[in-house]
Amino acid sequence: MPTIERGLRVSATPPVPPSVKKQLTVKQQRAEQRAKKLEEYRKREQRSKRNRRIGIGAAVVGGVAVVALLVSAIVLTPQPASYSPGGTGAEVEGVETFENESTHVEGVVDYPQTPPTGGEHNQVWLNCGVYTEPVPNENAVHSMEHGALWVTYDPSLADDELAALRAKLPSTYVILSPFEGLPSPIVVSGWNTQLQVEDADDERIAAFFEEYWKSQNVPEPGALCTGGIDGPGKA
Repeated sequence: MPTIERGLRVSATPPVPPSVKKQLTVKQQRAEQRAKKLEEYRKREQRSKRNRRIGIGAAVVGGVAVVALLVSAIVLTPQPASYSPGGTGAEVEGVETFENESTHVEGVVDYPQTPPTGGEHNQVWLNCGVYTEPVPNENAVHSMEHGALWVTYDPSLADDELAALRAKLPSTYVILSPFEGLPSPIVVSGWNTQLQVEDADDERIAAFFEEYWKSQNVPEPGALCTGGIDGPGKA
């Protein structure tokens, strides 16, 4: 029989070998690493979701702002007036008519009407549009020969009156410019036709455009109102 030394206790469970302790520690470390990676992944996902929500919110807000700006631009930006070209022969109260011939000449022309309503003119027409300075009569008359209307106003016309006048203009075949020495604050002229008014609210301005704008009763109906020359102060 084996000899049992006094004072020693015999354990029923054998001691765990060092290799096993090491193996368990490695497993624990790996488990901890997996848990750590999982936690980092969850945090990244949470940040990503939060960023997506913020991005979507910002996009929605930005989209609403863009739409609002577009709507404001459409609502607040004055739209060109619309008229039918030609005319029906309707009479517009106060309209004067004249008999001017169409001839191309060089140099300055002395016109019988102020502003001119036709007659001799330069061989190059004035490009239609808005001008902040007086334009050459001889080139503007050529534009009227093509069916454009020439809207002239006294340089002292108030800004609100000028804005109201511009609101009555179509997008093309019209010239707007200041003119010294007018017989009235605003004068609208076409080929051999003219209307003098006191203010921009006069309803006859629109009636004049409806009847004489792009008229067929001009020497060169349908000819271009672009491709000519610009006068000074083209806006």
